Amino acid sequence: MQKILDAILADELDAIGSLDVPESYRGVTVHADEADMFSGLETRDKDPRKSLHVDEVATPELGPGEALVAVMASAINYNTVWTSIFEPVSTFGFLKKLGGRHNLPYHVVGSDLAGVVVRTGPGVTAWKPGDRVVAHCLDVPLEAPDGHNDTMLDPQQRIWGFETNFGGLADLALVKSNQLMPMPKHLTWEEAASPGLVNSTAYRQLVSTNGANMKQGDTVLIWGASGGLGSYATQFALNGGATPICVVSSPEKAEIVRSMGAELIIDRSAEGYKFWKDEHEQDPREWKRFGARIRELTGGEDPDIVFEHPGRETFGASVFVARKGGKIVTCASTSGYMHQYDNRYLWMNLKSIISSHFANYREAWEANRLVAKGKIHPTVSKVYSMDETGQAAHDVHRNAHQGKVGVLCLAPEEGLGVLDHELRAQHLTAINRFRGV
Repeated sequence: MQKILDAILADELDAIGSLDVPESYRGVTVHADEADMFSGLETRDKDPRKSLHVDEVATPELGPGEALVAVMASAINYNTVWTSIFEPVSTFGFLKKLGGRHNLPYHVVGSDLAGVVVRTGPGVTAWKPGDRVVAHCLDVPLEAPDGHNDTMLDPQQRIWGFETNFGGLADLALVKSNQLMPMPKHLTWEEAASPGLVNSTAYRQLVSTNGANMKQGDTVLIWGASGGLGSYATQFALNGGATPICVVSSPEKAEIVRSMGAELIIDRSAEGYKFWKDEHEQDPREWKRFGARIRELTGGEDPDIVFEHPGRETFGASVFVARKGGKIVTCASTSGYMHQYDNRYLWMNLKSIISSHFANYREAWEANRLVAKGKIHPTVSKVYSMDETGQAAHDVHRNAHQGKVGVLCLAPEEGLGVLDHELRAQHLTAINRFRGV
């Protein structure tokens, strides 16, 4: 592995294909025999630092249409948190169903990467060893007809590093070649690794015709606007001529979205919104108070689109506040996936709930192209070493983060990998916004 890393750091990428691939590598894992370790605990009390390990694991066999990538950096997504706390189910059920190489007593996790291709399998013509790449997390075989209009509808569609093994929080990762995209030349390894999952997800959810199909002039309510998904949704809304209403949970997070160009901001903690009276009953008065605050900010308008991802905690309010004929587009459900809402506000006002899950290759490519052109910027707030991945996931689990949390894999330090320094200089303030630089 060291020779591959040395070649990458020396920018001798043409030599990568002639170097030996190691028989094993470091990977961040969960263990099947620990899947019940948090039984009986509340979700908030489950600690990723106890379940995530850094192990030496065997390098998988490379199959047709696949690529092996030397991972310079990765990032934390909420699916890694779910994997680490074995909620809502243990991911070993996914691996058992997938079978073959993937069905192991350990799961190498992670759904983002930036790195260099070291090997390609039979049939791969678009990529070669030495290519600098990022990866999106849609793993799809496309053997069924269902996915040929939209690959997200393929019955065998999976999320790499969550529903498959050999993910990106590792020195090496196994991906399908149609997961690969060019690495933006003006970004560091850790910056380039961070947008993949959330940027593509936000693009489909908000911009794509498969999602909300946002248009100029739309008013868009964005929950968690300084978080992983929300920070990209805010950028897409601003770039696309929409007006974001950014919901955040602290003055610091409010300042972040304000610096991005957002003007309409609700600090839900400062304003004390409590949408649930108790575990079983919501409080419609709080929905109405929240809706009145939105109208106060917009001059009387309700949101055309609600960008929903917290789930259970906020969904009733989201359905209520959307305008007549508006759209509630939903994914993730990080606060719980058993949603409750008053259907009268949906059906009598002709609102639509639209489900959205990650993105197809075209959507992911378009989202990455916007990053490469300097139109959308990474939102890295903090970077950890691979050995500190448990702490990184713990931060995300506790919502003690902003934007995205990066993880260095093979990269020995932050700040490496930039090729286009001129483009970087033009956007340096935006690139560093979430780091407080």
